[in-house]
Amino acid sequence: MAASERTDLFQHGYGALAGLAVADALGASTEGSDPATIRATHGRITGFLTDDPAGTDDTEYAMLTAQILLKYGKDVRPEDVAREWTQTLIHQQEFQKGGFSEVCAVVNLRRGLSAPATGRYNYEMWSDGAAMRIAPVGVACAGSPIEAAKLAAIDASVSHHRDGIYCAQAVAAAVAEAMVADDSDAVIDAALAAIPQDSWSFRAIQRAVAIGRRYSDPFEALEELYQEATIPYYVWADMAPEATALAFGLVASSRCQYVPSVLGAANLGRDADTIGAIAGAISGAFQGVQAIPQEWLAKIDTVKGVCIHATRGMRVSEIARQLVSLAGRSWQKERGEG
Repeated sequence: MAASERTDLFQHGYGALAGLAVADALGASTEGSDPATIRATHGRITGFLTDDPAGTDDTEYAMLTAQILLKYGKDVRPEDVAREWTQTLIHQQEFQKGGFSEVCAVVNLRRGLSAPATGRYNYEMWSDGAAMRIAPVGVACAGSPIEAAKLAAIDASVSHHRDGIYCAQAVAAAVAEAMVADDSDAVIDAALAAIPQDSWSFRAIQRAVAIGRRYSDPFEALEELYQEATIPYYVWADMAPEATALAFGLVASSRCQYVPSVLGAANLGRDADTIGAIAGAISGAFQGVQAIPQEWLAKIDTVKGVCIHATRGMRVSEIARQLVSLAGRSWQKERGEG
């Protein structure tokens, strides 16, 4: 680990969660599109396309993940996640902008299944739904990517299996490393070390990172990433190995710089909100909240609860503060301060 002597974990934890939420809202307007169509319609996107931006299911499921982690701590079990999802979600009738994998998990919970069966018997088990929501685990495990990957698998098991879980592990490990690292390569290395080398996810991320590293600007990398790292023959753009790989390609090309990585996602299309959320969480954790333009940050701190009604009114900054408190005790102990 190339770790700095950081004592300002809050700035990086808030950067991760706000970075996710801002990028989620930035990418929501171009989800399902492609670089050529986006250029023809908007030119180069450099900010929000609406005066009232809002995060989608990515942000709200991340807040739910955070709440569960704060309630149970790092001893959380799959059955705890299933219990909280049951109490929070099964009585909600509609999930506007809700992910397919999460809705399938809710249906399984209504049928009486529990985790990990709710994720294993889920026809969207390989979607990017777990990867999009897992950043809070990385924040709580600052400096401990192995622990982050372990907890990510527990959270993801309620709605995913195999590559759906692997991608969540990669993102959580990357955020955990980014919270304390000075070297962007160390962040990517931590992500790849967290997942099986013989998996679809590992190969997809490794390929996208190799593309990204050939460039110094995500905008220059967009076309090659779009051509080489997407799966155009599948009707949806929510496959975890695709969206997660594209996010890591943008992170690699930006060297973990927040603004270029998330604008790259907004101008890329495909599952742009999730690609942005992943890239934004990682680069926000790496650079800290100060890297996020204040005019963007001011628009997203209060969660609107569009998809998960129970998250309405939650403050991203306060959730970040609580997660960092959880992380700080472990970080101080590791450094011999507590």
